[in-house]
Amino acid sequence: MSRASELTHDLLKELEKTQFSEYAAVKKSQISDFEHYDRMVSLLAHIAKLRCETPCRLGGDGCIGPCPIVQCVKDNSFEGCWECPTYKTCEKFDSLKPFSGDIPLRNLDKIKEFGLEAWAKHRGNFYRWQK
Repeated sequence: MSRASELTHDLLKELEKTQFSEYAAVKKSQISDFEHYDRMVSLLAHIAKLRCETPCRLGGDGCIGPCPIVQCVKDNSFEGCWECPTYKTCEKFDSLKPFSGDIPLRNLDKIKEFGLEAWAKHRGNFYRWQK
């Protein structure tokens, strides 16, 4: 979501710079959807906050708060979860399931099978809804 968050952040800055809220206030008398302008800006602000300065795969420690998975890897001096004998049943992955289902675990299986350098050729998507 990093790209979408960055673009949303840029859009919000442009809307503010051009004082688009003033335009929307006038336009809502002609187009009723402009009545929802403030709600749209609020939603865009939430999307912009999803921006992750350093994703965990690049060494970050969670985009919203500390990531228990990253911390566990560090605490156990692993290169990644695939080195842990219990990663397949680890409850730390439960928070990812609404977004990713079992894709992270399948990708860890592929890292274990093909190695860290070659697994990307075999990896799945990040989100469940991606084809």
